[in-house]
Amino acid sequence: MYIDCQHLTIQFPIYNSQQRSIKRSLLSAASGRLRQVAGYTTVTALDDITFSLQEGDRLALLGHNGCGKTTLLRALAGVYSPIAGQLNVSGRISSLLDATLGMEPELTGMENIKLRSLLLGIPKQQLANIIEDVITFSELAEFIYLPVRTYSSGMVLRLAFAICTARTPEILLMDEWISVGDATFKAKAEHRLNSFIQQAAILVMATHDPQLAERVCNQQLQLVQGKMTA
Repeated sequence: MYIDCQHLTIQFPIYNSQQRSIKRSLLSAASGRLRQVAGYTTVTALDDITFSLQEGDRLALLGHNGCGKTTLLRALAGVYSPIAGQLNVSGRISSLLDATLGMEPELTGMENIKLRSLLLGIPKQQLANIIEDVITFSELAEFIYLPVRTYSSGMVLRLAFAICTARTPEILLMDEWISVGDATFKAKAEHRLNSFIQQAAILVMATHDPQLAERVCNQQLQLVQGKMTA
């Protein structure tokens, strides 16, 4: 398993931006990341990013909001395609970028477990064990058979977190450290998350906390306005 990222550049087009010329000029002067191309504006979210990770590596992405951390994680997950550079990933990706992504409120908790397991590529022969683990860990009991729209926000997060962490990861992507539930459940979730991270062959984590980066990761990548700094 590995991640090999060479000179990765990602841009987003912004159409109908002529009506916001003043705002565009201010943003361009502030960041230098906006450009006018063929009548529309492009935003350079990532510019010439290069790094390589092997099994056992833990990489912390550091930087202020808007520096490109989440964009890079989404590129690694295959959500965004680069306009330049190469990105090669070998290994099954588990993502904790948005734990509730893909949850269907009209479906029951049980149906959401099955749906998310399918989307995560979990083999059918493992599904029974996954269901048992998620129900036990989330502590939803009989609520697992009710529509998710009837859950409190805390119950939704507990279910989503339990599903996302039910399968041993190979490459784990995290956007900030996850905190779930009340004090009692939070300690339980923290223990499960630590175990989940330790089992991952490769970890890439965005964080604002330099101390957390030092404690968890063996490599760091600092981003400023979409670019790597020394």
